[in-house]
Amino acid sequence: MAVSASAVKELRERTGAGMLDCKKALDETNGDIDKAIAVLREKGLSAAANKAGRVATEGVVESYIHGGGRIGVLVEINCETDFVGKTDQFKEFARDIAMHIAAANPKFVRREEVPTEELEKEKEILKNQALNEGKPEKIVEKMVEGRINKYYEEYCLLEQSFIKDPDKTINTLLNEKISTIGENISIRRFARFELGEGLEKKQDNFVEEVMAQVNK
Repeated sequence: MAVSASAVKELRERTGAGMLDCKKALDETNGDIDKAIAVLREKGLSAAANKAGRVATEGVVESYIHGGGRIGVLVEINCETDFVGKTDQFKEFARDIAMHIAAANPKFVRREEVPTEELEKEKEILKNQALNEGKPEKIVEKMVEGRINKYYEEYCLLEQSFIKDPDKTINTLLNEKISTIGENISIRRFARFELGEGLEKKQDNFVEEVMAQVNK
């Protein structure tokens, strides 16, 4: 299929790679931008990928308190220089991530942090679910793999859809900021506290509450 100029432009903006490299990646992936990003990263042509190995020890610990103290978030986001860490653009990004964590309640930053024991337990549950649905054993493994990816999308911060723009994952947003700011940026860790967490209480839709606040 023919690759549009707008797709090439979008890919360049999201990765910082050269125009020709972007076009080749899109040709290779039949115009799929997310797959093209992966291709560029694998080839080391993405600006974000090129910066990923650089040391990032500066940055900010951002906080976000929602609902008069009902939910609190602390998130550490690193960059390479103190100068960038103090910019409004970086601080706004950190604020958005903290707000997203408050609403989406991830358990991990990235999939590599999921404990093996928890992952194997989840796979066993998903396997039994598929078998109970009457699925043939030969396709159960593929079904489990697909459902595990859904698990990552639900619980791993970088793979969640950004609450302010669901068409983007947090990882996509992160790579855009790396390309725009020009430094390696890393979401290192976070802590989320919810009032009465673990106690029996009324369930509230915090995503709707946070989004209502964002849209004011």
